[in-house]
Amino acid sequence: MIALLLGLLGFTLVVQLRTTSTDPTSAATRQEDLVRIFSDLDSREKRLRQDIESLEESQRQLRSGEQGRQAALEEATRRADELGILAGTLPARGPGLGVRFEAGSKPISAYRILDAVQELRGAGAEAMQISGGDGASVRIIASTYFLDGGDGALVVDGRPLTGPFTITVIGDPTTMATALKIPGGVAASVAGDGGTVIVEDREVAEVSALHAPVKLEHARPVS
Repeated sequence: MIALLLGLLGFTLVVQLRTTSTDPTSAATRQEDLVRIFSDLDSREKRLRQDIESLEESQRQLRSGEQGRQAALEEATRRADELGILAGTLPARGPGLGVRFEAGSKPISAYRILDAVQELRGAGAEAMQISGGDGASVRIIASTYFLDGGDGALVVDGRPLTGPFTITVIGDPTTMATALKIPGGVAASVAGDGGTVIVEDREVAEVSALHAPVKLEHARPVS
């Protein structure tokens, strides 16, 4: 479009000059008429240049808008991934810990597991799952609940798990390990019951268990 307008501007000037130079009556044209003709040409040139500038500005805005839309799309995708990890609907991997609970004279209670989950969250845990001795795993999210089952089993979100239990957690390994081992903390409490908590650093912890999306019945976003 810009090239077309420039071509039109040049063509108009050439045609006008040729017409003026070849027209036998041009010599007899009054000075006032010549001034008006050149004034019209000058006005037309200014309008064409304004059109060109307007198109160039539109082009810049379109390019900027495309970059802005791309940046917004990338940010929305990143945010959706983060929310998916927090909601447990997407798998995650990263540095973290494997925390294994082995029962002693007393079974590992749901209260002890809940304590561990809360301490890990307080230490910056970003994603967690708990696995039983049979290999079954349950994703741990904000609404996850823990109940004591029969024969030392643990019920997590309605699913029974048999011991020993292992929490796989993604976050800063040093901070989370320190939180679990503080005096009077989870490790000490389990040891007091005759059990053992084994904390293992993992360069890449895999949290692959997924939580089914929750269908909201009453809550609505506020706009």
